[in-house]
Amino acid sequence: MTTRELPYTDPSQLADALRGEGYALLRPLDVARLAGCTLDELQALAPSWDRLELDNYLKDGGRYRRRRHSCFIDDGEQLAQTPHRAHWQPVEYNALHGGMHRLFEPVEPGTVANPAWGRLLRALGAVCSQVRGQQPWYVEAHQFRIDTADGIGRPTPEGAHRDGVDFVAVILIGRTGIKGGETRVFEADGPAGKRFTMLEPWTLLLLDDAAVIHESTPIQPLEEHGHRDTLVLTWRAGSFQGADA
Repeated sequence: MTTRELPYTDPSQLADALRGEGYALLRPLDVARLAGCTLDELQALAPSWDRLELDNYLKDGGRYRRRRHSCFIDDGEQLAQTPHRAHWQPVEYNALHGGMHRLFEPVEPGTVANPAWGRLLRALGAVCSQVRGQQPWYVEAHQFRIDTADGIGRPTPEGAHRDGVDFVAVILIGRTGIKGGETRVFEADGPAGKRFTMLEPWTLLLLDDAAVIHESTPIQPLEEHGHRDTLVLTWRAGSFQGADA
């Protein structure tokens, strides 16, 4: 496990980093440039995290997670939202919540209609195609808020894991009044790992899900109403998880 310094990736080396290291970490300004918009345009999406709904599926009995979830198909020409569907993972990838059809409230229409939303998802989909070849991508978008109202919040209650997809993006939207929330990325089949804490909004971690496992450590409050907001995006070839089970 190496130091906590943020191991940023040069944007020109993004695809090579995914192929070689299994992950890439982008600065907020580089995320905006990749999406073809400004940081202010991305930040216009952030208020929607104040309107997430309680996650009622947590098996640890916690009430620290709020979320919304929607699905899309990116065919390389356009990003199209699918009819609303449940999120499903096999127990092999999520021992805590796998095997459950979890139906969450959808991402708000106004969020999806914001041009920055589509630009961001399509730009990252193009990176996936650069690494794995041009093809339709089945994209799931998860808005998360982890709060500390009960003293501790767990961004990844299932522990270090893979998601059962091709690529995963974890984007920090913001963190307020908390400590913790360290990101950890490990080789799936080896001892090497990185650990760092994303602090700046719109810092982005992009992962090859077959090459690495990842987790985020619990958060604790430094002040009232402490919370950590993220956008987690996944890309899978062939179908959504569960559709081909």
